[in-house]
Amino acid sequence: MTVRIRMKKLGRKHRPFYRVCAMDIRTPRDGRILEELGTYDPMVPETDARAMLKADRIRHWLSVGAQPSDKVRVLIEKYGPQGTHLEEQRLALARLAQGRRRAIPQAASPAAEPAAETPPAEPPAEPETPPAEA
Repeated sequence: MTVRIRMKKLGRKHRPFYRVCAMDIRTPRDGRILEELGTYDPMVPETDARAMLKADRIRHWLSVGAQPSDKVRVLIEKYGPQGTHLEEQRLALARLAQGRRRAIPQAASPAAEPAAETPPAEPPAEPETPPAEA
């Protein structure tokens, strides 16, 4: 069985998302996979944060003779086990995470304001204690 490392297309119209997979060469593009090796999201604004690959599993499949497709070969050269863009990828992921952290408090602040306008609730009543038996 000849194995090829290629991308399986997911997502919807005008919003593609790909999984990098090890597949039998005879299966169709979106067919059955042997193993998922990573993801590629071309819609991410940071170019170097688009590909996330499992370096150890890619190394395994290449060692047993799997052939990567042209696009996957470029991704492996950049972001694979000995990739040329690994430091840029780490920085791009940090920038994306920082942007997400900054966006979360802004979205939460309008929700907190209406809660401050409501009057405080009455204190809870003290629980009744059962009468002591003599």
